[in-house]
Amino acid sequence: MDIRSPSPAAAASPPATDAAGLPTAKAGRAAIAGWLLFDWACQPFFTLVTTFVFAPYFAAALAPDPVAGQSLWGFATAAAGLVLAFLSPVLGSIADATGPKKPWIAACGLVLFAASWVLWHAAPGAAHAIPIALAGFAVGTVAVEVAAVFNNAMIPHLVPPERFGRLSGTGWAIGYLGGLVSLVIVLGFLAANPETGKTFLGIAPLFGLDPATRAGDRVTGPFSAVWFLVFILPLFLFTPDIARSTLSPRAAVRHGLAQVRSTLGDAKRHPGLVRFLLANMVYQDALVALFAFGGIYGAGVFGWQAVELGVFGILLTVTGTIGALIGGRLDDRFGAKPVILGAITTLGLVCVGVLSLGPDHIFFVIPTEPAQAGDGLYGSAPEKLFLALGLVIGSVAGPMQASARSMLARLVPAREAGRYFGLLALSGKVTSFLAPLAVAVATGLFETQAAGPAVLILFFLVGGGLLSGVRRV
Repeated sequence: MDIRSPSPAAAASPPATDAAGLPTAKAGRAAIAGWLLFDWACQPFFTLVTTFVFAPYFAAALAPDPVAGQSLWGFATAAAGLVLAFLSPVLGSIADATGPKKPWIAACGLVLFAASWVLWHAAPGAAHAIPIALAGFAVGTVAVEVAAVFNNAMIPHLVPPERFGRLSGTGWAIGYLGGLVSLVIVLGFLAANPETGKTFLGIAPLFGLDPATRAGDRVTGPFSAVWFLVFILPLFLFTPDIARSTLSPRAAVRHGLAQVRSTLGDAKRHPGLVRFLLANMVYQDALVALFAFGGIYGAGVFGWQAVELGVFGILLTVTGTIGALIGGRLDDRFGAKPVILGAITTLGLVCVGVLSLGPDHIFFVIPTEPAQAGDGLYGSAPEKLFLALGLVIGSVAGPMQASARSMLARLVPAREAGRYFGLLALSGKVTSFLAPLAVAVATGLFETQAAGPAVLILFFLVGGGLLSGVRRV
């Protein structure tokens, strides 16, 4: 990232800023590394729990059937989004009033740790396993997303505006890499196929994890909790926080709550901000649903087990890492808007492609032969095409999300970043229950998992149309 080596003082205090609150020089290497590791620390929850291991386990082993599993997971995702819609802007404004962001990240981290750990108890046949799984997932989602609001608000205080895209994209890439490493560890050493009792590497799972009780799938909760606890430490040790305000905690809370009421009105002062937030609201809804149901779709439609889902996840995170790195540089060169629009267009086309697939056909009408013994992983043509479409999702999802936060960082004053990143989270979450809810309702109504991608196409179209009217940044 072309970051200079810091002195000890540079890592301990915020970089000098101008009258607008923007840094006049880059933060030190250790400070940047600590900030980047936030994404690395959080990503296993998204990779292991939300998408590739625990979610498919829930649909295949806990829910009555895959269709019901997709529907229940959708309702839990919707509930988490609804809570986030209210919490994010409120806490972001309060954090702006108090100044430092690390205490808020620590509080969210404790909640994430507890919510992730409880997933271990969602065992097949255990009492209340389904509500335990759904509650742990939903609460953990709220905690990690709120923590991201405060982490994102630190961007304008670490690097100058011309580096926002690269910093954000690098963070997203490191997050993907963390997801990849955690997925390899879980699939290679912890999660075993219940039929063979062996992991992806062909060995018995470590620590005596019992494949019959799906212990390797359930351990992703505690694993994600410990991973977060270890890798969040550099942020607290090396990354400078924002200076504390002179307000008392009680006054800061009152001030922060008052700011929530004025933030929407104040947003109109920044050209294009309101339209961007509306666009973000719509396309982020679709992206949340797309990731939430990717593994479940593969398990339900093609009968993928841990090995197929694991390799799928590994390949997707590889393309995601590469995409985020490239996207950050494209952002700095061409602006955030073209990067986001290109990603939205691509994801809409991917949904059409997924919709065209079935166990025995591709492109809606072309029949295919079923996989034969000895064909190996992804033996049928529909599976291969679904795999390819998944890799495309990975390559553009990271740049889209990274460019969203760099775009906002360019649109608003650095000193007000917290409340506006809270507003960004609000725009990404206020209706984030809607796309998963629409998928859940459509899946139940039509009794087919193909209803999911059909619903998401409309969301991407509307989001792209709104964003096209925002001035280029």
